[in-house]
Amino acid sequence: MVSKKYHITTYGCQMNEHDTERIAGLLEADGLAPVANVADADVIVLNTCCIRENADNKLYAKLGDLKVLKTERPDVQIAVAGCLAQKDRDTIRERAKHVDVVFGTHNVHRAVDLLHEARENGPIVEVLEAAARDDAVAFPSALQARRETDFASWMTIQVGCDNSCAFCIVPAVRGPELSRPFDDLVNDARLLVDAGVSEITLLGQNVNSYGRDLTLAQRREGADVRVRPLFADLLRAVGGVEGLSRLRYTSPHPKDLRPETIVAMAETPAVCEHLHLPVQAGSDATLAAMHRGYTGDRYLERVAAARAAIDDLAVTTDFIVGFPGETETDFEQTLELAAAGEFDAAYMFIYSARPGTEAAERESDFVEHQVAVERYERLRTVIKRSSSMKHEQRVGRIEELLIEGASKSDAARMTGRTRQNKVVHVPKVDGLRPGAFASARIVESKGHYLLGEIIEVLAAPRHKVRIPVVAT
Repeated sequence: MVSKKYHITTYGCQMNEHDTERIAGLLEADGLAPVANVADADVIVLNTCCIRENADNKLYAKLGDLKVLKTERPDVQIAVAGCLAQKDRDTIRERAKHVDVVFGTHNVHRAVDLLHEARENGPIVEVLEAAARDDAVAFPSALQARRETDFASWMTIQVGCDNSCAFCIVPAVRGPELSRPFDDLVNDARLLVDAGVSEITLLGQNVNSYGRDLTLAQRREGADVRVRPLFADLLRAVGGVEGLSRLRYTSPHPKDLRPETIVAMAETPAVCEHLHLPVQAGSDATLAAMHRGYTGDRYLERVAAARAAIDDLAVTTDFIVGFPGETETDFEQTLELAAAGEFDAAYMFIYSARPGTEAAERESDFVEHQVAVERYERLRTVIKRSSSMKHEQRVGRIEELLIEGASKSDAARMTGRTRQNKVVHVPKVDGLRPGAFASARIVESKGHYLLGEIIEVLAAPRHKVRIPVVAT
C-alpha cells in the first residue's frame, strides 16, 4: 500500500512556521509522508499570513496555480490555514471554490479531522473566534510537531496580543494574549532536551509579556499575587534545563522589556547574546500614532541598559517606513535613531495598509509610494553601515558555532550560527554533522554573513540520526 503524500507552503512569521510543524506532525501521525514537489502531493496545505498585502497576492496566485492541478487530479485536497484564513474565511472560498478546507489559527489541532470530514461531506470552513485555555489540544506543546531540524525547536509560550498597534492585524487574527502554563513549558523543555534538542526558541506575539494573564487569573481567583509578566522567571527556568546549550526568544515589545528580563538574560548562561527589539520608527509623533507606548529616547535607553548588562550583545530591530502621516522631519528622526542604535541588522518594510486596522483608515495621510521607497533606501544605507561595522569587528575572533548543515549556495562549505545569531560559512569538514558545536576563527566579513575556519569540534550532535525507511 502506497502512503499518501503531503506538501505544506508556509507564509509569514515564526509562529506560522511552528504551526506548520504542528500540522505536519498531525499529518504524519495520520500516515502521510512529506513530499518536496507540490504536484506529487495528495494533500496540499497553504499556511497563510496577513501581515502584508503581498502575502494576500501570493496566496491567491498560488491558489490559481493549484486550480489546474485540482482539475487534473480531483482527489487532491487543498487546505488554507493560518492568519489570512482566520480573517478572510468566506472570501477564500468565494474566490477559490476548489479549496476543500479553510481553518484558522485557533483550531490547528483539527487539521486532519477536517480533511477527513471534507473528503466525506464536501468543502468545510471552520474558524474559531478564540483559543480555549482549558483545551490541551487547541494549545499544545511543541512535542507533537514535526521539526525541520532535530537539534533545534520552536516552543510557543503564548498566543495572541493585547496591544493595539495601529498598523497590526495580529490581535484580530490571533486573539487576546493567552499564556501556556509555566510548569508545562519547563517540562516540555526538559523533554525536548532529552530528545536531543540543543537550542530552543521561545515564541510569542509579545513574548516578554508572557504570564501576565496567568497572574491576573490567579488574582481574580483570590490569590494574593502581583499581576506581572513571568518572562524573566521563564528564561531562568528553561535556560536552567540541564543539557540545553542555547535559548533564544522572539519577538519582544520594547515597552515590556523590563529590568528583570535583562538581568535574567545576563545571568542565565544558555540565553544567547542576541536581542531582537522592534522599534518601528524613531519619531515620537509616529510612535504615538502607531500606539507603541514608548518614545525614541526611551527605546534607546532600554537598548543601552541591555548592552551594559550583557557582554557582546547583538541587537537587531524592525522599521516601518512611510507610516500614514510620516513627514520628512519624522523620517529624519528615524534615521537619527537608526544611527544611534548601531544595530547589527534590521528588517525594514514599506508601510502596507491592512484592512481592519486603524492605520488603514487614514488614507488621506498615506505617504506616496515613491517617497516611501526613497526613504527606505536612505534607511537601508544607515543600517548597512552599522551592520558592516559590527561584522568587521568580529573578524579575527574565535566564535562558537552551532552547525546547521550544508551551505545552500556553496557545496564546499557548511553553515553555522553564532550565539549572536550571525551566519558563518566554513569549509566543509567530513563527519561534522548538523547539530554539532565547533569553534571557528572569523576570517572575513561578507555583508550579511561571515566566513570562518573551523578550529576545533567542541561537541557532537546530541540528537539521534533519523534513517528513512522505504516500504517495498
